[in-house]
Amino acid sequence: MNTQLFLALTTGILSGLWAWVAVSLGLPGWVGFLGCTAWFACPVPGFKGLLTTLGSLCSGVFWAEVIIHGSTLAPYTEVAGYLMTGVVAFIMCSQARHTLLAFVPGTFIGACATFGAQGDWRHVLPALILGLAFGYAMKWSGQWLAHRRQPVSYQTPE
Repeated sequence: MNTQLFLALTTGILSGLWAWVAVSLGLPGWVGFLGCTAWFACPVPGFKGLLTTLGSLCSGVFWAEVIIHGSTLAPYTEVAGYLMTGVVAFIMCSQARHTLLAFVPGTFIGACATFGAQGDWRHVLPALILGLAFGYAMKWSGQWLAHRRQPVSYQTPE
């Protein structure tokens, strides 16, 4: 079996487990899958990538809350909400100069999850974090299995 097949196997098993965990904890399962997807999409490998994805996802949740609550400050002016969205989107991209916030798509994934859950960050944040952990476990376990299945080549002494 090649590495891709092992990744598919562990992803399938752990996706089913995540679906059960999400229901058991009362978390939105789709949000956890976004956290998982963010890990697979992050170009930074290893533990540094995990921290970068975590920081980016969490910052996205924060910025979504800023937009949601900031837009209510001028309830009769739709333009204020549009301007706030533009300014915050600029900040979300600009923060990427910091290593732990460098995964801009992760920031937008965290914000979109928060918007999709109507600002319910108390459920979004743990679902994203657990989904990220499941994504990490999926990739790590698939690679581990693939590595263990590699044939051992023996060289005969000449």
